[in-house]
Amino acid sequence: MRRTTVITIVVALIAGLAGIALMPRVARLGAQTTGDADLAGAARAAVRDPSGHRGLAVALVENGRIRTAGLGDRDRTGQPVEPGTSFEIGSITKALTGMLLADQAAAGVVRPDDPLGATWPTVTGPARDVTLAELASHRAGLPRLAPDGILGWARILWSNVSGGNPYAGQDTDAIRSAADRVTPDDERGEVHYSNLGPSVLGHALAARAGVAYADLLRARLLQPLGMDATVIATHADDLPAGRADAGRASGRPLDTWSGVGYAPAGVGPWSTAEDLGRLAAATLTGTAPGADATTARFREDENTHIGYGWFTTRHGDHEVVWHNGATGGFRSYIGLERATGRAVVVLGNTDKGVEPIGLRLLGVPEKEAAEAAPVAPVWIGAGLAVAFTFLGGLSLLGTARRRELDRVTVVAAVVWAFAYLGLAHRMGDWSVVPVWLWPLGAGLSAAGATLAVTRWSALPVVDARVPWRRLLSVASSLLAAVLAVAAVSD
Repeated sequence: MRRTTVITIVVALIAGLAGIALMPRVARLGAQTTGDADLAGAARAAVRDPSGHRGLAVALVENGRIRTAGLGDRDRTGQPVEPGTSFEIGSITKALTGMLLADQAAAGVVRPDDPLGATWPTVTGPARDVTLAELASHRAGLPRLAPDGILGWARILWSNVSGGNPYAGQDTDAIRSAADRVTPDDERGEVHYSNLGPSVLGHALAARAGVAYADLLRARLLQPLGMDATVIATHADDLPAGRADAGRASGRPLDTWSGVGYAPAGVGPWSTAEDLGRLAAATLTGTAPGADATTARFREDENTHIGYGWFTTRHGDHEVVWHNGATGGFRSYIGLERATGRAVVVLGNTDKGVEPIGLRLLGVPEKEAAEAAPVAPVWIGAGLAVAFTFLGGLSLLGTARRRELDRVTVVAAVVWAFAYLGLAHRMGDWSVVPVWLWPLGAGLSAAGATLAVTRWSALPVVDARVPWRRLLSVASSLLAAVLAVAAVSD
C-alpha cells in the first residue's frame, strides 16, 4: 500500500509539472505600438488590466482632428495591430442601420412612422404593423432572436461550445420568415434589446430600395464618408486580408462570424479604427448621412435614452452617445460627446469588454467608466474552469477506490478525467481563474489513473449481470467524451 501511495504521488507530481507547460495561456495586451504614439500611450494607460486583451485599435476625434493608433498583437504570430487593421464590429452596425433609416427618411423614401408592411410588403404577419422607428429603437416588441425552435437553440448552444458562428445559414429569407411568424409582445413600446428588430429594419430598407442591405449601406453611408475598409462578410471568402484574429480573453481562438440575415444587426461587418474614426467625426459634426439617428428620442431608463440605433447615456458629468459590439471573439465601442467635441473608437480582438477604455479616453472618471462595462456572467466561465479541472480527477479517484470495479468502468473514468481537463482548458475563463489550478487538476487525474492501473490486473473485464448493457453504456459515454473534446478543439 505504501509503495502504491508513493508511486501515485510521484506520478501526480510529474503530471502536474508537465501540466505547467500545457496549461492555458491567457491573452495579454502586447507591447507593440503603431500609429500616434501619444494616443497609444493614453489608450494603454486607460487599460486597467492588460490581461484578457490581445490587441486594440483606437481612434480619437478632438478639435476636428482624427488620431489613430494600434496596440498589441492582431494574431498569434505576433503581427502588430495597426490603425488600418480590420476587426469585427458587431452591434455597432445597429447604429449604422439606424443612420440608414434617418438618411432614407431625410431623402423622403420612407417615414419613421411607416409600418413595416408598407416598406417590406412581403411581410404579412402580425409584425407588419410595427413601425420602422420602433424597429430602430428596440421598441417593436420583437424577441432578441428569430424563433427557430429546439433545433435553433441547439445550434446556438453548439456554436457557443465549439466557438463557431451561431448565425450561420441565416439569410434574408430567414429574417423575412421570422418577421412573418412573430407577434409583437405586450412590452411593445418599451426598449428591449433585439437582434431581430434591426435585422428586419435593415432588410426592409434594402427591399424598399430594391438592393441588398450591404449595397444600400455602402452607397448611402460608407462611400460618402470614404469608409472603404468597412465591409460586410456575407461568406468566409469576403473576410478582409490582414484582419485581426478572434479569441477569448482566456486565450482560446474562435471562428469569425459571417452571414447575410443578421448583417444589419452586426453579423459579418468588419471595419477599422480609421474608418470608424471618420464616421465618428462626421457624426459629431452632423455631416454624416443620417446623423440625426443619434438624437435621443425614447427613454430606456433614468440614465439612458435611445434614438435610431444610438444610445445616449449620462456618466456623471459626461453625456455620451454610443454603441458597442460583441461577437464571438471581438469587442467594439464608439462614443461621441457633443459637449466637448470629442469622439472615440476602441476595437479589441478578444471577448473582454473595451467600453471602459473608450470612456476613459473621453475623460470619464475611472469609477464611472468601469461601471459601464457590460455585466457578463463571468462566473459561468470561472465555474467551468474549476469544475471541469477537478471533476474528472475526483471522480476517477473515487472510481479507482471502489471495491467492486471492472476494466471497462476504469477505461471510461480515465477517458472522462482527461476529457474534462480538455474541456476546462478550452471552455474555462482563465482570465479570472488562476491558471495554476489546471496543472493541479492534471496531477489529480494522473493520481486517479495511477491508482486504477495498480488494480488493473486483478479486475474483471465486465462486472455486471448483463454485460452488454454495461458495454453499451461505456461505449456511449466514451463517444460523448470524444464529441465533447472535438467540439472545443480547433
